[in-house]
Amino acid sequence: MTGPAAAASSAGSGIVWEAWSDAVFERARRENRFVLLDLEAVWCHWCHVMDQTTYRDPAVIALIRSRYIAVKVDQDARPDLSNRYEDYGWPATIVFDPRGGEIIKRSGYIPPRQMASVLQAIIDDPTPGPSVVPQPALQFGQSAALPAALRRELEQTHVEHYDFKRGGWGFIHKFLDPASVELAILQARAGDSQAERMARQTLAAQLALIDPVWGGVYQYSAGGDWKEPHFEKIMSMQADNLRIYSLAYAAWRDPADLEAAERVRGYLERFLTDAGGAFYTSQDADLVPGQHSAEYFELDDAARRARGVPKVDRHIYARENGWAIQALAQFYAVTGREPALRQALRAARWILAHRSLPGGGFRHDQSDPAGPYLGDTLAMGRAFLSLYSATADRRWLERARQAARFIEERFATDSLAAGLATAAAGSALHAAPAPQRDENIAAARFANLLFHHTGDPRDRELAERAMRYLATPAVARRRPSAGVLLADLELSTSPTHVTVVGSRQDPQAEALFAAALAYPSTYLRVDFWDPSEPPPPHTEVEYPRLARAAAFACSRQRCSLPAFEPDQIRPRIDQLQRAGR
Repeated sequence: MTGPAAAASSAGSGIVWEAWSDAVFERARRENRFVLLDLEAVWCHWCHVMDQTTYRDPAVIALIRSRYIAVKVDQDARPDLSNRYEDYGWPATIVFDPRGGEIIKRSGYIPPRQMASVLQAIIDDPTPGPSVVPQPALQFGQSAALPAALRRELEQTHVEHYDFKRGGWGFIHKFLDPASVELAILQARAGDSQAERMARQTLAAQLALIDPVWGGVYQYSAGGDWKEPHFEKIMSMQADNLRIYSLAYAAWRDPADLEAAERVRGYLERFLTDAGGAFYTSQDADLVPGQHSAEYFELDDAARRARGVPKVDRHIYARENGWAIQALAQFYAVTGREPALRQALRAARWILAHRSLPGGGFRHDQSDPAGPYLGDTLAMGRAFLSLYSATADRRWLERARQAARFIEERFATDSLAAGLATAAAGSALHAAPAPQRDENIAAARFANLLFHHTGDPRDRELAERAMRYLATPAVARRRPSAGVLLADLELSTSPTHVTVVGSRQDPQAEALFAAALAYPSTYLRVDFWDPSEPPPPHTEVEYPRLARAAAFACSRQRCSLPAFEPDQIRPRIDQLQRAGR
């Protein structure tokens, strides 16, 4: 929470919450006060509990008033702070000395008595505690590739952290990790039967976290199984699940995967869509803030609505919209269902109209106090590339190019030997921009795929910059390992490339294009060339002009025979893939 709303949130708590700003630290130095940062999520149950209990406790209030400036921030609104403290979950509690140095960092709910003890202990001795350790300096390599031994280590980690009894990667919190399932689907397509079991077991287990009444995906389940959901529905989970269930359906044509994807798509349409077509950010876990809602979510639609509907965060962020657009484009590519493409296009046009920055970048919200942020332009760039694939409209490819140039200019900072910074500027005095792992995975994959569409060496250089950061052992070894493995694999190979040659008015050419889009891979380039137009960008093959529409699949400097029927395309690609192994 930032701005005037932060102070307004103090009503009834006895604490005046300030917005995060340099002015806070100027006042802290002037008055010799500590700064307490409550980094929360507006959808988070335990954040609500902490507001209702800890920050209403008289002892806590008195201590804060005596020596602290209290700052409350919605982590969705500030990607720079969210990325910096992501390891601490929400709520995260960080206390700074008057000059901005960290004293403690705490994860999760802190009960009133414990919080009062912590606040008093800091007053008595403001020496940084054991939670504050200097960040080790990273030694970046020169190669944008994983060393073979490190790659094997990550592959082993990927398997070792799979729960073969219950499904899913990890043994405490259960949720669908998108990169892990995507990697398993890719390995399964290459003939790995264990990877197929892992992917399909996880997809089946994850169905328990899809709301049976309204659709949409709960964030995760606690307790080591899939039976204790936390009921918030955040956009990252919606987009990830929609995209991965779509990919799984393309691979195996299991109706359960298609139904799961459709239930997420329908939830986005009914609950998280603005009148103008853009997407909201999340829906709260609680109907009444701080009160568990398991009983509520067991009700049917009418009974739920009779009690009310959990609050929707109506902020419209470019990043979250980019995630949703990419997922909807993937769903459309696999299914051909036009409503999904219309959703994606409406959101893209809204973001272009309301969140664009000069030079091809994007704001996060209406204004960004420490932006622009990498995540917004990165997500929109990948969304534009997905829309180009889905529509063959080259204007979307040009938008993706512009986004890459903005990223290159603003986030590949001279102070970083590798990687892309999460923000273009530091926030509140003391934090220089730093890379974030997931963003650099996404950047490496986006820029590399864009390079194969454009042939622009700047795109490849951008991908390699991100990959040099990811190939640093201390970064690569963080779990889950699948995202780094996917990025490394893609940078070392060329995507499968399918070009449809035929008139845009020819139904057979359209059918071939639809069949190519539905191939089960996210590392895929699909072009549509109407011979009355210039060839697609970066075309390396001279395609013949035949008497009827045809599709040509190329991979690793090999091309297939022309496919004249939609059902010939997947076998042609599969044959090429097998020949290249």
